[in-house]
Amino acid sequence: MKSTLSKLPIRSTLPKALNADPPTISQFLSSLKENPSRLRRARLAPQDAHFSYVTPLPLPFPYQIQLPDEDPKYVEQWLSEREPLSKIAENLYSSEKRKQPAILIGLAETCLRDCLPRLDVGDAFTSLGTPSLLEDQEEEYQSSDVARQELIDILSGQSVIISEEENFAPWSLRYSGHQFGSWAGQLGDGRAITVLVTPHPSNPDLSYELQLKGAGRTPYSRSADGLAVVRSSIREFLASEAMHALNIPTTRSLALVSLPDVPVVREKMEYASITTRVAPSFLRIGSFEAFNGPTHMMFFGGGQQKPDWDGLLKLAEYVSKDVLKLESFAKGDKWTKDLVYDVARRNGKMCAGWQAYGFMHGVINTDNVSLLGLTIDYGPYAFMDVFDPFHICNHTDEGGRYAYRYQPNMIIYAIRALLNSLAPLIGAESSGVKLAAGWASSVSQEQMDEWSKLGISETSDEMERIAQEATSVEYGRLMRKRLGLHHPKPTDETEFFRPLLDIMQDQRLDFHRTFRVLSNFTLDTFNDTAKRSTFISKLLSNIAESQMVDSMSAERAWNGWLEKYAKRLEEEQGQGVEEEKRIQGMKNANPRFVLRQWLLEEVIKKVENDELAGRRVLAKVLHMACNPYEPWGAEETEGVEEEMDDEQKEERRYCDIGDKNLLGFQCSCSS
Repeated sequence: MKSTLSKLPIRSTLPKALNADPPTISQFLSSLKENPSRLRRARLAPQDAHFSYVTPLPLPFPYQIQLPDEDPKYVEQWLSEREPLSKIAENLYSSEKRKQPAILIGLAETCLRDCLPRLDVGDAFTSLGTPSLLEDQEEEYQSSDVARQELIDILSGQSVIISEEENFAPWSLRYSGHQFGSWAGQLGDGRAITVLVTPHPSNPDLSYELQLKGAGRTPYSRSADGLAVVRSSIREFLASEAMHALNIPTTRSLALVSLPDVPVVREKMEYASITTRVAPSFLRIGSFEAFNGPTHMMFFGGGQQKPDWDGLLKLAEYVSKDVLKLESFAKGDKWTKDLVYDVARRNGKMCAGWQAYGFMHGVINTDNVSLLGLTIDYGPYAFMDVFDPFHICNHTDEGGRYAYRYQPNMIIYAIRALLNSLAPLIGAESSGVKLAAGWASSVSQEQMDEWSKLGISETSDEMERIAQEATSVEYGRLMRKRLGLHHPKPTDETEFFRPLLDIMQDQRLDFHRTFRVLSNFTLDTFNDTAKRSTFISKLLSNIAESQMVDSMSAERAWNGWLEKYAKRLEEEQGQGVEEEKRIQGMKNANPRFVLRQWLLEEVIKKVENDELAGRRVLAKVLHMACNPYEPWGAEETEGVEEEMDDEQKEERRYCDIGDKNLLGFQCSCSS
């Protein structure tokens, strides 16, 4: 039986487990009525706070409030009237529902199916002009505009779910972080608000958070407006589901809602949009740094940030028990090192997926690295076009810190920051200290420093080994899968992977199309001189700048690599690997469709220029991104005179390299 958002079961473990003394829900509701401006002021949270309750309020900032001289409390009244109405607690406080029009422009059925199978979205797909893509489930959705409207109301921040019984109200996380290698102090969810946590019906131990990104100011917004714009929201909405389809660990995207009457000033005037993203947890390495990051002068209010040892322990226990579910913690064994090792392993494996599929994150700051090893915070990301190991997808990254080649190093840098934060706990536990509330209340700074040194010395080498091994093993597995190699050899990296990438780099070849062409390679192709020449010509057709490549040397390079490859495939055939199954496996590992920069720019422009027509294009691109291995655009007829319908022509265009002027296109962080 499906339920609307307000009727889904609520799980509220974060407030119960973390903040030492969070306000009650009734106190929070009272503050919404009496003093709502406090929620919108950028401020330093108490040192023991892991989060702050806050409701969405997607309004332009600074707020345009005309103050009457005779009413000093008018600001609070003005804000209170614009606070979202609670569907569950609507009789608990007086509020006026905002009249901001909100338009659902995207809904990801893959996320709905995987994470929220009980959620009834009513006639949302029909309203988008895109019938349910999962036809066997289509009848489960009510053909109701009531469920769809509630979905829009809550995911646009116009209504909010609050429950005193379940001790639940929306919140934003507090965290700190290193940005481009420099300590940035307190950061936090400046525009992201978790509006629901609900268990998965088939796994009571698994819950999903629904978080609105771009939902207005929070206590961590600093000088920003807390909003997001259409272009950045579309990029995250599509990328999250595209990454999941490539089996790369990621947060997910459920919905995309535009607020065309909410202007947003960036490099130009734009309008607001909210992405609903979904994950078991949005905690990140910076969450720990908030409790034991580098001592520094604070940006607001002055004074030193000092560590909070009980807050650090409370977060570590919560993460170990409820997020990572560490076996050592459950057994009562020593567990603090395992926390670091598990995060290192998860993020190493995630980064291997990035490298194997040419994904570039763009901003791997410590506050953008998930404790669960999920790709999180999609900003100026890109998928590789022409292979260039030094490509920088973020034009703000002038020094190339987060270039494709250096991503594994930057993940290790982030995990080192995690270790630095947890080192006192690790050292104390290794020294036999019982970790409980007040564990550091009478400890001298000299003793804490000794524990920190011990924790780092005992953990650092193994942590880095685990991260590097996880990356290497997973990268090798994925690259062998892309090349159809079933029997690993220690020489695969030096004999096949690296030489292939060198050829791509030297010949300015498109990364993904080269792998897709290789999916059709057969031993018969290699053994027949004419077929081999035709096949190499097909590979070379992916050269982006042919005038820069010597065709004869390019053919020699391919002949040499293909000769070794053919021998290896022949050897594996002798070990029982059937060629037909190998080819199909390669086609299921090498995407036909890739979410390229030129296409993202086109989708964004179409949505911005014509929202109704743009929605259909957005839905089509999302469907292709969620099924990247399909032979889109009548792939089997490429190079052959064949009539195609308009839809197939468009699919083929979407699978192409696109405008070569946009190859290597760099994005900004501005969103």
